[in-house]
Amino acid sequence: MSEAVTRDSRIYVAGHRGMVGSALVRRLEQGGYRNVVTRTREELDLLDQAAVRDFVASEPPDYIFIAAAKVGGIHANNVYRADFIYQNLAIETHLIQAAHQAGVQRLLFLGSSCIYPRDCPQPIREEYLLTGPLEPTNEPYAIAKIAGIKLCESFNRQFGTRYICAMPTNLYGIGDNYHPENSHVLPALIRRMHQAKVDGARSVTVWGSGMPRREFLLSDELADACVHMMEHNDELADVDDKVPLYNVGCGADASIREVAETVRDVVGFEGELVFDASKPDGTPRKLLDVSRLAALGWHAKVPLADGIELAYRDFLRRMHPERP
Repeated sequence: MSEAVTRDSRIYVAGHRGMVGSALVRRLEQGGYRNVVTRTREELDLLDQAAVRDFVASEPPDYIFIAAAKVGGIHANNVYRADFIYQNLAIETHLIQAAHQAGVQRLLFLGSSCIYPRDCPQPIREEYLLTGPLEPTNEPYAIAKIAGIKLCESFNRQFGTRYICAMPTNLYGIGDNYHPENSHVLPALIRRMHQAKVDGARSVTVWGSGMPRREFLLSDELADACVHMMEHNDELADVDDKVPLYNVGCGADASIREVAETVRDVVGFEGELVFDASKPDGTPRKLLDVSRLAALGWHAKVPLADGIELAYRDFLRRMHPERP
C-alpha cells in the first residue's frame, strides 16, 4: 500500500448516496478505513463552487473519490443534454480545483466508457480517447467526463498532483436507479421483467435490435477496483507522458439479447422477448481492454448472472419491501 493512505487517513467520497458512491463507502469500511467522510446534497451542494471550496479547505482530505455525477440511460442523456453537460462539468471542476487549492495531492475521478469514440476498435484501449466521433445520444455527458480526465492530467503536469481516472464499463448493482424512463439498460430490464411477471404478461418489449454488445460490471466490484487503485495511487499516477486513465471492467461482453434472456431467467419471467428495432441501439459494441489495470493486480470476479441475482434481490428489497 502507498504510504500516502493509511487506515486512519481522511477519505472523502463525493456522491456517497449513489450506486457507486455507496459501494465505495461499503468497501472502504469493510477494508478497515476508519475516517470516511460523506456529505448529503443538503449538507453540501456540489454545484456551489464556494461551498465546495470552503468544505475541502476546512479540513483537507488525504484522498478524494469523485463518484458524484448526473447519470442516466440513453433516453435521459438524449433529452436532458444541457443538464448532463453542465452539472457534470460543474461537479468535477469544483472538486478538482478545490482539492488542488487545499493541497490534496491524491484523488480518483470516476468517468464512463462512453468517453471513447462510437466506432473505435474493440476491445477499447485507453489510448483510443479522442481518436474519433462520440456516440451522439450521450455526447454531452461524454464531453463532460473527458474534460474531467483532462483536468486531472493537466493538474498533474502543471502542479505535480497525483490524480487518477477510472473509466468503468456499464454498471449495475445495489442501489441502482430503476426509474421507468431514466434508468440504464440492465436495471430497466429488471424492472420491466419483474412487472411483466407480476402482471402475468405474455411479452416484454426491449428497446433496439438486441444485437449491440455490452460489458457489465457489478458496482461493488468497481468499488473494489477503486480502492485497489487508491492503495496503489502513486504507482498509477507516476507517469510523465500518459493520461492517468485506467479502464475498469470484467473483460467480456454479451449481446443485449443475451443480457435480456439472463435477466428473464433470474427474475423468473416466462413470456416472450420482443425487440423493437425502431428504437436506438446506441454504440454497436463497448468492450474495454482492462489489461492496464490487470497488470497492477486487479481482476473482476463476479459472473454476470450472479451479479444480476444480487441486483434483483436488492430491487425486491427496495421496491417491494413487503415481499420476503
